[in-house]
Amino acid sequence: MPDGAASSTVIPAACAAGVRSGRHVAIIMDGNGRWAQRRGLPRLAGHRAGLEAVRRIVELCPEFGIDTLTLFAFSTENWRRPPEEVRGLMALFRRYLRKEAAELADKGVRVRFIGDRTQLDIDIQQLMAGLEARTADCRRYDLVLAVNYGGRAEIAAAARRLAREVAEGLRSPDTIDEAAISGGMQIADLPDPDLVIRTSGEQRISNFLLWQCAYAEFVFAEECWPDFDRDALERAMRAFGARERRFGAVVG
Repeated sequence: MPDGAASSTVIPAACAAGVRSGRHVAIIMDGNGRWAQRRGLPRLAGHRAGLEAVRRIVELCPEFGIDTLTLFAFSTENWRRPPEEVRGLMALFRRYLRKEAAELADKGVRVRFIGDRTQLDIDIQQLMAGLEARTADCRRYDLVLAVNYGGRAEIAAAARRLAREVAEGLRSPDTIDEAAISGGMQIADLPDPDLVIRTSGEQRISNFLLWQCAYAEFVFAEECWPDFDRDALERAMRAFGARERRFGAVVG
């Protein structure tokens, strides 16, 4: 657990009435476009509203005892969307990085990015690196943003890295086990997700943290992402707290 993060022996106020603290919560932020269309608005308006939901949930994390929050911001498949929507998304991402950097640092949030940055514009890559550097010593909790991310691509990259090590004589094939593969993940130093939330009522994983979610609990919220608020997060955390996590074992 990062220094300064909520201890598992301390129950935050919001968790006192049956809401169990989740050490690592990952969210597939789905439904921005549908939220906008239902209101007769352009899809980009939904993405703008989705940014407000990001700010809201980031603010709530300490209250719910969340040590790590991972948000699926842009997938490797999202490039297939109309070019004008992709351009709008990237403009919003730039604005978020510029506007929120100081506040995230002031709140003690360490920001990390996972995904392939090489396809992003240079100025966005620089903003990402700058935010990571600015918050590197923050210890309140970790915010991981998955940008141009795909779970299969991450596993393939880890496999290539291990293959190169074998080819260079740095390891034997016999040493490639689950721990070795886990060590090749982009956030290997952080715990695997305890809880994955997907909004908008859809019930699929969409190539998100495929390796890390082996024993995660899933909650599928009906709210589109822009409507996801304190009450929705509390319901998800209550559902998570009511489950018995056995990790393949028999309990009782």
